[in-house]
Amino acid sequence: MNQTALNATEKRASISLAMVFGLRMLGLFMIMPVFAYYGQSLEGYSPLWVGLAIGAYGLTQALFQIPMGILSDRIGRKPVIVMGLLIFALGSLIAAWSDSVYGVALGRAIQGLGAIASAILALAADTSREEQRSKVMATIGVSIGLAFAVAMVVGPIVTQFIGLAGLFYFTAVMALLGIVIVRFSVPNVTHKAPPGDTVATPRLLKSLLAKPELLRLDAGIFILHLTLTAMFVVLPLKLVAAGMLVEHHWMLYFPALILSFLFIVPMLIYGARKQKNKQLFIFSIMLMALSLLLLALQQSPLWLILLAVFLYFTAFNFLEASLPAFISMLAPAGAKGTAMGVYSTSQFLGAFLGGVLGGYAYNYFGDQGLFILIAGLMLCWMVIALGMSNPSQIRNHVFSVDLSDSQRAQVLTQQLAKLQGVLEAVVVVEEHAVYLKVKHTEFELNQAQVLINSGN
Repeated sequence: MNQTALNATEKRASISLAMVFGLRMLGLFMIMPVFAYYGQSLEGYSPLWVGLAIGAYGLTQALFQIPMGILSDRIGRKPVIVMGLLIFALGSLIAAWSDSVYGVALGRAIQGLGAIASAILALAADTSREEQRSKVMATIGVSIGLAFAVAMVVGPIVTQFIGLAGLFYFTAVMALLGIVIVRFSVPNVTHKAPPGDTVATPRLLKSLLAKPELLRLDAGIFILHLTLTAMFVVLPLKLVAAGMLVEHHWMLYFPALILSFLFIVPMLIYGARKQKNKQLFIFSIMLMALSLLLLALQQSPLWLILLAVFLYFTAFNFLEASLPAFISMLAPAGAKGTAMGVYSTSQFLGAFLGGVLGGYAYNYFGDQGLFILIAGLMLCWMVIALGMSNPSQIRNHVFSVDLSDSQRAQVLTQQLAKLQGVLEAVVVVEEHAVYLKVKHTEFELNQAQVLINSGN
């Protein structure tokens, strides 16, 4: 078997799970470029309730993200995913049936209750070999960026023809399509990946919350999604004021997104090859702050708004791609699942509070005040990020090991820790797993495999 390529099961799992993840995220994102405008016909419309409706899913998603992942460990991945998609469809229908902004906000909150991200990632790990797991996870990660890009284009087009209620019916159908994919396309597996690598472990939460490196990244994803949600409370209205019909907004988002993807690919490659990830990371934060300040200018010509949106999407997509990779690299050995759980919770809390802050700021300070405020938050993030380590050389490895003796496990841990390039070594007997964090430029994988095989 070719150990460097995905096998048939892994390919099927990565593509089908990426589709499920992407369909759900598409449903969450599609409201963002249109609701500030089309929501004006709803009872109770106000800037605050626009923000709440856009970001309400973030609060419930944050609350249920970790519990749903733990539940999937107990009753199975697929049942949790199907249940989450049904809840998401129910929330979409409630939003579609509502004549008030309050009902839409309730529907969005119910959408967030179907928090299946952890279960999907855990199932992706269960269906892949250790050496191929990062590729499967990367495929799912790409689906999030694609979902956001498609939502910015498709949202205005769909809403133009079938209205706001039709948009929510459309998201309900996508959730049901996701269930069909889970039922007929996602492989059935009996193997479970080591929990420490996939699902949050409550006993590790306190220790991770005391690690500055991880807290910097958690704060970063919080601010990133806060500014994203807050921006869309007003951006559609700003475009209309600049003379662009709302049904034509996709004509601005589409070229801006395409150009941004063309720019971030060489940035990611350059950062990885030259080990300049930290420098490009901070540059992207500054670029996002600049784009928000450009949007704060009053009576801006349309070309300047297009430039600002392009800069924003370029910075956003680079940061969105970099942050989870940094979390994975910097998480303690055996605690990546917990670190990602805290990270995801921070992300969704940011989305919720961004809606609240965006609504309040726009109501009291106008669009200029809102953009200046969130640009200031980006500058605060830049200061926080200055103290981060450059994770370019750090890699994580997970191995299966058949050990039932804690004394033998301790000996193996000590032997692995002495290998050149090993930063952390953890052997968890209950999980039959070895977790290594290494400096990949110094680490010899074969040496670790020899020791682990001798311990089996």
